[in-house]
Amino acid sequence: MPVPVLFVRGWPLLALAALFTVAPQAQAQRVSARDKVKIEALEQRMATAEKRFADAQVLVANADPKGRNESDAALEDMEDVVSACVAQKGCQVSNLLTTYKRLLKSNADASGEEEQEVAGSGPALLEADPDHIGPLAADVPEAARAAALLNDKRHAFDNMVEYNPAVQAGIRRWLTDMRPALLTSYENYQNLRSVMWPEWEKRGLPEALLFGIMAKESNGRVHASSRAGAAGLMQFMPATGRRFGLGPDGTGFDTRFDARSAAEASATYLNERMRELNNSVELSLAGYNGGEGRAVRVYRQNPGQGFWVDSVYNQFPAETKDYVPMVIAAAWIYLHPQQYGVEFPKISAQPATLRLAKSTTIYELTICLGSAGTRDGYMRVLRNLNPRYEADGWIPAGTIINATTRIAGLYNRYCVSGPRADLARTLITADLNAAIVRPNAASYTGNVAVGSVVPVAGVEAAAAATAPTAPVAVAPKPKPKPVRSVKVGKGDTLGRISDKYSCDLRELARANGLKAPAYALRQGQSLKLQGCGK
Repeated sequence: MPVPVLFVRGWPLLALAALFTVAPQAQAQRVSARDKVKIEALEQRMATAEKRFADAQVLVANADPKGRNESDAALEDMEDVVSACVAQKGCQVSNLLTTYKRLLKSNADASGEEEQEVAGSGPALLEADPDHIGPLAADVPEAARAAALLNDKRHAFDNMVEYNPAVQAGIRRWLTDMRPALLTSYENYQNLRSVMWPEWEKRGLPEALLFGIMAKESNGRVHASSRAGAAGLMQFMPATGRRFGLGPDGTGFDTRFDARSAAEASATYLNERMRELNNSVELSLAGYNGGEGRAVRVYRQNPGQGFWVDSVYNQFPAETKDYVPMVIAAAWIYLHPQQYGVEFPKISAQPATLRLAKSTTIYELTICLGSAGTRDGYMRVLRNLNPRYEADGWIPAGTIINATTRIAGLYNRYCVSGPRADLARTLITADLNAAIVRPNAASYTGNVAVGSVVPVAGVEAAAAATAPTAPVAVAPKPKPKPVRSVKVGKGDTLGRISDKYSCDLRELARANGLKAPAYALRQGQSLKLQGCGK
């Protein structure tokens, strides 16, 4: 039966219990003055790291995204100090571990409850080594190993995959020409994290892997789709999506575009692959991209062999050979940003809901919210959090939409009333056709004669009397323009098509039987261009 592991906010108590039973070293080592100075320096470093961790916890409590990174960095500092203590003559590891005990107590007091998880329930779960439970005597290296378990579960991923030149090449690509895509993926993920990560966490899968797949599949764009028919953040094909509860929900919305549903389905799917493929992350990713049937067949033909063995590797298509290391590379950078000089954007993503004071569109909200606190504005956040609404579809007053606390504050300040709200409404309702000047022919007073014409007395009157009456020209009725059609391309929305062909959005929607607010389109669908100007 697996050994249960008790966690307090991700801290394994069983490992801690083992650490704090370490007996003092039987005989104090003789320590020189120079060694004492080095030991004091290590103790000072530990104290500094402890303060850094405490300050980070304040940031975490205040929902400051910087808090998590600072907390991780402080823990890594402590592990470095413990490692240095192991190598330093006369340094008492047990003294430094007292700091961990204080941190554990403060975390337990703050949480007020303990979360119990069972070792072995998922590949990312940290386990205490049963062979080292109880007194560890003077086994300092083993104590240092156990101390490393005090880091949170995020870094368990490091030991689940192989860090090799293929992954390094992937990291190089993410950090060079694909850096903007990496940063965008991170920003999009942080705004979706509160609905996606819990689905993976409760299924025992590492968060870094979730980020890596999402970054490679869609860059964190909820409405991403492929020519092959894959859709959503995690790019489920229709048939695979149906197996895991994703697809049309009867209202015209495809739940592959829903972040929470996609996260739940992808975690279930990946755990299914892991069970079939001996918990190999690489082979499971190969199955995710290159087909689960192929992955199982290759695995059975090569029992005990990993993805990187040539007899396995060469049976997958080029796309899969690229996909696997790129996902792992994105996950690796997510866990080790400082190592690569990456500063991820600071995102204020505390989830909130927002009741609309008046009807609006996501385009209009994007304009009135501005870009305070973000790099590219809030359209992508609103689209990702509210995938049922098209960017140009009107959302009725009183509707509750998903947002963040920052967006809610900006909405109440700038979007309900005032100059920016008025300007946003003016811009969103601007009619391109109103800019075209069409002069009235009857009001034309220009002279077509060349040179000066001197009138002769009586001539004009006589001419007018004798001139035959010219028939009044009747302008022919304009022939109605034939109804044309257009095929929906990749990434097209009804709003984009309406803008491109100068259509009345509502008339275009009625002519094609599309219902607000989603106006759901399929790639390749033929639309009648009814009510369009060009």
